[in-house]
Amino acid sequence: MKKKRIRPFLLACLLLAVLLVVPATGLADAGGFAGDSDYGGGSDWGGSSDWGSGSDWGSSSGDGFVIGNSDGSGTGSGGGLIFWIIVVVIIYFAIRAKGKKGGGNGAVNPGASRTVLPMTIAQLKEMDPNFSEEAMKEKIGNLYIRMQNCWQNKKWEEMRTGMTDALFNQMGSQLAALIRNKQTNYVERIAVLGVDLTGFGQDEKNDIITALVRTRIVDYTVSDETGAVVSGSKTAEKFLTYEWTLVRTKGTKTVKADANETAHCPNCGAPLDLNHTAKCEYCGAIITAAEYDWVISAIKGISQRTS
Repeated sequence: MKKKRIRPFLLACLLLAVLLVVPATGLADAGGFAGDSDYGGGSDWGGSSDWGSGSDWGSSSGDGFVIGNSDGSGTGSGGGLIFWIIVVVIIYFAIRAKGKKGGGNGAVNPGASRTVLPMTIAQLKEMDPNFSEEAMKEKIGNLYIRMQNCWQNKKWEEMRTGMTDALFNQMGSQLAALIRNKQTNYVERIAVLGVDLTGFGQDEKNDIITALVRTRIVDYTVSDETGAVVSGSKTAEKFLTYEWTLVRTKGTKTVKADANETAHCPNCGAPLDLNHTAKCEYCGAIITAAEYDWVISAIKGISQRTS
């Protein structure tokens, strides 16, 4: 009886040790949502929008977990270790439960649950008449491609203008683990198959939008020293559905497309170009991009299908 009680504890410790020693092995796509196992339910993989790219990118494994917080707050880089500890616990109890049931084929792992916001996009348009649903979908598709490029090129600073500080720091720490392990994650043949805006809400500080983002990628991770593929596949296509949460400062209004308005640094008053950097090139102040436009605050992996 003593041995039976000790064995689960030793197994959990061993799994945790492996994860801490090799934190980046098996990681796939920016944030780690693509993995070796499919998860989540069926999805409609069609879509009217298509942002393709011939670039290579990539990074981590995931079964529908969540990165970031919908309110734009977060714990920063410390969240990665907590996440992996939770993963170890879940894996152990899942294996234990399967053993008790006597095996079998089993069901596909569930993805993260969808977020339900209290208002609709139509209500957002009533509050912000210049808001364009199509422009927002295009922005999200372009952000997805830009994020993967920055991840593969290991130039994460360029994503600062597209994310809250908490999400930027959390994903940056994941990329740093890849760099320490001398690995590069590639995501090839990427296409954004569709973007659907699913809800709108507000809290004390922010306007909040949720969107389903459907993509197709080929994902693998390579050792920088040997060139060997350490995880993933150069041929298998993965069809992924994410839920993105984006925020901006509460009450911000969309500027008309033809309006000649320029954002200014709140520190020195100089004009800002938030398409390229979140730092004022005149005084060096770091700008909170959400004060001017929508930025990503959280990403969920809803489902993955491999073909």
